[in-house]
Order: sequence, then C-alpha cells, then structure tokens
Amino acid sequence: MLDAAEYRIHGQKRAFKLGNRGKLRFDREGRVCQDILDSYAEHGFYVFENVLDEIELNELQEDLDDLLDHAPIAPKSEIDRYGNPARGVEFEIPTFRFGKPLSDPYGGTDANNGRHPAKMHEPEPSEGAPEYTIYFVYGIFQLMDSFLRLYGHPNLLKMAEAVNGIDFAPFNDSIWIKEPGLGTSVAWHQDGTTHWQHPNWHENMHGFNFMAQLEDTNPENALWVVPGSHKVGKIDIKQLVDDADTDRLPDAVPMLCKAGDVAICNRQALHGSFANTSNKRRVSIVFGFHLRSSVLGVTTTFGNNKTVVYDEDRIHRRSRVIQLAIDARRQRFPNESSYTYQPMIDEVDENRWSDITRWTVLHNYNLYNLGI
Repeated sequence: MLDAAEYRIHGQKRAFKLGNRGKLRFDREGRVCQDILDSYAEHGFYVFENVLDEIELNELQEDLDDLLDHAPIAPKSEIDRYGNPARGVEFEIPTFRFGKPLSDPYGGTDANNGRHPAKMHEPEPSEGAPEYTIYFVYGIFQLMDSFLRLYGHPNLLKMAEAVNGIDFAPFNDSIWIKEPGLGTSVAWHQDGTTHWQHPNWHENMHGFNFMAQLEDTNPENALWVVPGSHKVGKIDIKQLVDDADTDRLPDAVPMLCKAGDVAICNRQALHGSFANTSNKRRVSIVFGFHLRSSVLGVTTTFGNNKTVVYDEDRIHRRSRVIQLAIDARRQRFPNESSYTYQPMIDEVDENRWSDITRWTVLHNYNLYNLGI
C-alpha cells in the first residue's frame, strides 16, 4: 500500500495523463467542441483552464474576504468578530457551516441522506488551532454580487446546455473552503440520491456541478475523483473502502486546478477530499445544473425531512435566478456576449437585475433548490 505522500504523487501523475483539461473551446457554430464532451463523458470530469480573468477573480476574492470578515464567530452565533450583527444570519437557511479542524463531518453518519458511509482519516490539528473552521457557505448569490455574476457566465452556460439541453434546470450553489492546516475532509460519496433505480437511468441522470477555483489546488487539498465511476450506477462505497483497507482509494485522482480554472464534475462520479494538512488554501465555488426531465415531477426530501414536489412552478421560480445572473453579468461586463436562456426568453424584462429583484427573486432563493 502506498503511503500518503506516494499516493499523492502517483495520483497527480495519473491525473495529468487523462487529458481531460484545457480551454473551454467552441466550434464554428458556437457549440462546445466535441472532443471536450467526449472526454467529459469518458472520465466524468473536465478542467477548463483560465476561464476567469484577473478582474473577475479579484472581485470574487474581495467579496468572499468581506463576507468571511463579517461571518459569525462560532456556530449559532449572530455576531461577527467586531461584535456587530453577522452577515448571513438573516436568511431562512443557515449560511455558514462550521466543523472541527481536520475533521470529517459527514463520514459514517446519516447526513446528506447517508451518502457518506465510510469515515475518513482525521489528522490531529496543530497546537493552537481554533475550535472551529468555516468549511461551507450556502446561498452565496444573495450574499455576493460577483458570485451571482459568475453564475451567468455565458461560456459555462453553453456547457450546461451542451450536457443538459437548452431547457436545463438549476440545482444549488455553495462554497467549499479548506483553510490550510484546518480544512475538513469530505468522505467518499456520489451526489445523486433519487434516481439510482430509475428504469431509464443513465450516466447524466443526477446532473453535474461546476467548480470555480479561487486558489491553486494541490493533491493534499484538492477534490479526488474516480474516473469513469459516473457510468457504473450506485456504488457500495463502504465495501470499496473496506476492500482497500484505507481511505486512499487506489483508482482516484486529484482534480488539479489553477486559480481561475473551472472544473465540471458529474454528480454520479465517486469523489471526496482529504483533510487539508497542506499550507495552501482551497476555495471552490460550486453550482450545478440538471436535465429538466430529471427534476420535473420528482417527489423528494433532498436536504431535509420535508417532502416536496418539483413541479413547473418550483422549477420556474428557481430558474429565474439564472436569468437574473445573466442580466447582472451583462450590466457588469457590457462588451461580453450574454447567454440566451431559452426557458426565460419571454421573461427577460421581468428578471432584470435591480434592487427590487434582489428582494423579490433572490432573497431566500435557495429554499427552492432542486436537489435529486
């Protein structure tokens, strides 16, 4: 069995040999190049390089720094480090999640519909480490305008269309933060929970996530993915880990990115991340999309114990945020060609970005996320 250092070196070499990285390219008709779609279909993930320029990266980082500076000082606290009311506590769904440094909050628990059946190794934090670290931020579009604008990125939305069709539907959004020497692990899992037994199951049934990176990643802090695992159906993860006799699954590779890269990862792919024992931070902005046929009519308790039905009204309500993001981006980058989102093509004017729609469309929008 490889030790941790050997495992990371071996995984990095294998990751770069896959060939699933490069510019997000388009053909003469403006469609995503077929070789990109083929590679994504084969491996279940792809790293798009240099998607975000320095201006956008700086705006994203500044907004995040400001948010974290005014975050609650501890779980259930409503004040920031300055003794003022914390940001993010005004929404119905809690904005921040805290964890013990280098812990595994999910592995071996019933959290997230039991998707994380095997516990990850939990290293000992260094002396003087804080009691808690923020590892997850939820409902990010109502908190930071630059993150809403990222959601409307035309090239990324073209990729969403290429995978999920012109009527693609939204999923949710978040930020995963792995502070150096503190960041929690995320136990091995597949994201999908609803459609594994569907009679027409296929490899794209549970959608995908984009993962925009604000920092360079390395094998210690990166997400690890088992290439091709999105094709095989529901995996017995506990048995897989038991057979390996380690949380370092031998077929996994790190999703290595530079700041400004945006990866796409199939939600059915087996993936996870180790506690961040490195001296480098990882910040991943995550937002996903579904096939409309995968969510319409679904009855689920995804994310909580309340049964909901994803009808046309719910999908429409949550999809308005996509159009809002497109217009917010148009206002900030007027020389960029905006994406045309077909489900909202007749409702552009009703979904212009303004102080009014910030409240009427965006406030508590994540109550209507479409998890499957």
